[in-house]
Amino acid sequence: MQDNLAEYGHTFQTKVISSLISDRGFLQQVSDLIEPAYFESQANNWLVDKILSYHTKYKNIPTQEVFKSEIIPIEDKLLKTSIVDGLKEAYKLQNAPDLDYVKNTTIEFCKNQKMKVAILESVDLLKAGKFDAIKKKVDSALKAGADKDVGHEYKDHIEERYEEGSRVCVSTSWEVINDITGGGLAGGELGVVVAPAGGGKSWGLINLAANALKSGKVVLYYTLELNAFYVGRRVDAFLTNIPFQNLGEETSKEKIKSTLENITGDLIIKHYPTRTASVITLSSHIEKCISQGKTPDIIIVDYADLIRPSKAGDKRLELNDIYEELRGLAGEYDIPIWTASQANRSSTEEDVIEGNKVSESYNKVMVADFIMSLSRKTNDKIGGTGRWHIIKNRFGPDGMTFPSKVNTMTGHIEIFEPNSDIARSINESMKGETHVKRALSEKFKQLEGF
Repeated sequence: MQDNLAEYGHTFQTKVISSLISDRGFLQQVSDLIEPAYFESQANNWLVDKILSYHTKYKNIPTQEVFKSEIIPIEDKLLKTSIVDGLKEAYKLQNAPDLDYVKNTTIEFCKNQKMKVAILESVDLLKAGKFDAIKKKVDSALKAGADKDVGHEYKDHIEERYEEGSRVCVSTSWEVINDITGGGLAGGELGVVVAPAGGGKSWGLINLAANALKSGKVVLYYTLELNAFYVGRRVDAFLTNIPFQNLGEETSKEKIKSTLENITGDLIIKHYPTRTASVITLSSHIEKCISQGKTPDIIIVDYADLIRPSKAGDKRLELNDIYEELRGLAGEYDIPIWTASQANRSSTEEDVIEGNKVSESYNKVMVADFIMSLSRKTNDKIGGTGRWHIIKNRFGPDGMTFPSKVNTMTGHIEIFEPNSDIARSINESMKGETHVKRALSEKFKQLEGF
């Protein structure tokens, strides 16, 4: 076994440095294991030495500004250039799909090196009969690299909990929802859209998926009811503003293509027939996507009530397990997950759908981080209106109701501040038969125009 990382190659060594400057937990774990001498080039030796020295003093990762100030005094121009190039390459590789493998391999290599040194140093101790000293050396080598992260140290980590990246959110389509959630959902968080059958749950999830796609995110959309092509066409309607019924014509295909040319995000739609996929199935598929360089930024599950439980039993207990496992999945991959849930039949003509109207299991409300319901009575469906109610919000206020416009022809959903002029106008328009007649007339004109 070699005494350095040369056998793994240049790119592997750069990825180790990339991990050191992007993952504080990894740096903390290997700080007493890794040595600058394990790296081939002088530039990498210098970088690792600076990273370790900074971490020892400040218990943190050096920033680019720190590196810049440390590089300035270097007189050797060739070395300086090599360090700058190596650092640039390390920052570029921060999202490489195999970094977990690199970290694990590096930890194993360093542990073996520590044990090798302990054994070699024990030879003379063995001759001298100093068995206690040998035990200490071997125990020390075995303990090296143990996970040192005890958790969030409240007194010491004040700055960390107010860092800009302490909760990195994927925003929703709606500013009012972003405002009350602090920007949307972050990794490890579970959001739920509740509505009766045919109430607009899936269109709400389409809005969330399409908005993330337009924002340059990688979206993983699991559909357990509609097939993948049908979901894809709904996204087409949303992005192009072409009514769903009119998609498929040659002109609509051309518009879809031209629209997608300007979108940098990616969308993967995976269909599983109802109750055939468990949360473990989703986890396996996520791993497959990650291995192909398509690590999702947000996951949509349409919808959780149709997931196969990991163990059969009472329907309510099954749903409890599904939602707990789904939130666990969000935490495991540090990705926000949005799903939907059915409201019971008695909610169909309710002005506002409260938490007690969530079907089958109230535990859904207990597990989720954010829950909002959509109420659309018969007149709302005709008039293209509705009411969103915030059932639960771990990140801000709840119990509020927002008026909404819902266009099921293109999938566009708008949510408004309750006190805004347009909200008052919507609330007023919801009253009476005139609203219904006008809405039917407008829908007829829209269909006639295509």
